[in-house]
Amino acid sequence: MWWEYVIAAAALILLVYMLAVITGFQTRWLSRRTGRTAESMYGEFADSKREQRRFARKHGGQWTDDGQS
Repeated sequence: MWWEYVIAAAALILLVYMLAVITGFQTRWLSRRTGRTAESMYGEFADSKREQRRFARKHGGQWTDDGQS
């Protein structure tokens, strides 16, 4: 019947629209601006300077303040 083609076309158009809406939402949500930088986050995850020196000594390197080992 011809009305089946109309329903299938409408469903296909709706599916494409929904995909575009979802993709746009995820793109906006995942790429939103933030004020955090690597420098501001580093303090939360870094060991103390003493622990960094101990780790470097244990693994055969030498700890320096500029991040080079």
